[in-house]
Amino acid sequence: MPEGWVNVFDVQREAERKLDPGRLGYFSGGAGDELTARENVDAWRDWRLRPRQLTGVETVSTAVEVLGGPVAAPILVAPVAFQRALDPEGETAMARAAAAAGTVMCLSTLATARPTEVAAAAPGARRWFQLYPFSDAGISRALMAEAIEAGFEAVVLTVDAPPGGNREQDRRTGYAIPAEVEIPGIAAALGRGKPFSVTGVFDLLTASLTWDDLAGIAADAGVPLLVKGLLTAEDASLAVEHGAAGVVVSNHGGRQLDRSVATADALPEIVEAVGRRATVLVDGGIRRGVDVAIGVALGADAVLVGRPAIWGLTAGGSEGAEWVLRALAEELALTLSLLGVAGPRDLSHEHLRRALATRVYSV
Repeated sequence: MPEGWVNVFDVQREAERKLDPGRLGYFSGGAGDELTARENVDAWRDWRLRPRQLTGVETVSTAVEVLGGPVAAPILVAPVAFQRALDPEGETAMARAAAAAGTVMCLSTLATARPTEVAAAAPGARRWFQLYPFSDAGISRALMAEAIEAGFEAVVLTVDAPPGGNREQDRRTGYAIPAEVEIPGIAAALGRGKPFSVTGVFDLLTASLTWDDLAGIAADAGVPLLVKGLLTAEDASLAVEHGAAGVVVSNHGGRQLDRSVATADALPEIVEAVGRRATVLVDGGIRRGVDVAIGVALGADAVLVGRPAIWGLTAGGSEGAEWVLRALAEELALTLSLLGVAGPRDLSHEHLRRALATRVYSV
């Protein structure tokens, strides 16, 4: 890795230098004015830490259990589509990075590698499968079946898309995922012998999913189901009541509904509503190990990182993505030590207070 890399922002700048405007806008941009995309980052900065001294903590460990299994740190890899548009190895390289960092990779439905290929690239590593809601339930079942047969431990159902958000950067650059970037998992689920491209894929999805439908998917899955894309206590409670083993507090990285609440702001009410009935994860705007500590102190079991991981992939392939995951974990370890706690599970609201000056919304 380049000697100049010190933190995630260094990796981001390197990735930005490598990408043309179209790809950069597609993977880094948000919806509309991109207010939510920016506030996802800023909202973590609205919290201040309350370190305790003389706690007798000499060594710390970032290791935790998430959804019944171990991870080296509460930092998981979020699902990001079309990774071979960024790196020739795409999701297989990301799988190796997650495995080397000792964490979970969540594979997108819109991946450019099939679940079996990702499993072969990192045998023995923990993997989850992200699922979009298809109009044809048979496609959903086929996608889940392949992933589960390949050893994927959980299904993460994304419920805040379709439709797609107002991605104005893509409209300005005219960028679209190239037709040669294939989605082999969907092709297999459709029973097609030929490759399947992004063209028309969103026509296969449905925006009419109901809570009863969610209960059916949870029953069909045969593995724990997490619901991704929730921002309210009401929806989090409904998800658990309809069979979800966990929820992911997420606004799709600010790529769907601009001016929706930042995930750090939504997290406390969801933790309060769900309690210990289900796993609670959060994504959006995580750029520092301190952000991870704040998320866990607010009640999340772990965080997911999307853009930082793909910046690493873009800038340095599998090793670059691994560097990002390890850098965040190292920052977390230092934060824990300075807070006077032995591990993430020792964090709580007692270690936090709101900043005296928080964001000012213009009207």
